[in-house]
Amino acid sequence: MAMTLMTITLDAILKMNSAELFEVMRAAAPLDLDAIADATYTGIDLSLPSWMHALLWKSFRKTFHRDPVTGVLRGWNVKVQQTGWDTAPEPRRDKRGRALSFGHYEVRSARGLKFPRAWQGEHYLDYGHAGNPALDPAALGYCPLVSVNAGDSELLLGWEVFKMGPVFVPLNDFWVLKREGALKPEDVVPRPDA
Repeated sequence: MAMTLMTITLDAILKMNSAELFEVMRAAAPLDLDAIADATYTGIDLSLPSWMHALLWKSFRKTFHRDPVTGVLRGWNVKVQQTGWDTAPEPRRDKRGRALSFGHYEVRSARGLKFPRAWQGEHYLDYGHAGNPALDPAALGYCPLVSVNAGDSELLLGWEVFKMGPVFVPLNDFWVLKREGALKPEDVVPRPDA
């Protein structure tokens, strides 16, 4: 497949089936960690059925923040108004006006790890070491993440994988991240265990 030779657009990603999305995951470039640090992305679920989108969401926000003390690149999800993704959607807020965040993660190296379907990439989002409560299902997340186009951090592609002890549970669920812009210092959320 010649996907690595051409630029893949968001419109093309939105039309792909799960097999095609996995081929993008397999052929894609590693993340540029410096380019995504302290940035926000609009996330778009690509695989869940429409009834699940009605119950949960189709779009969301993912953030990436370089912790100034530890140097760890970490992030969290933000619930957003379901207004599409042409422009950055507004976050949903609690009664105090704070954005509703959930599912914290760390960006980690995937080298030497054996992911399902023989995926061999450079990075994944580790939800198990990011301070999520032990009983939070998000703590099982072990999600590969790639740059869709080499040398470009505008579009990222993720794959939903859970890890329960030594067992990987890959879902047929993919999501794309479209760059919004810089993460504002006032929007940085502490780790749940901080």
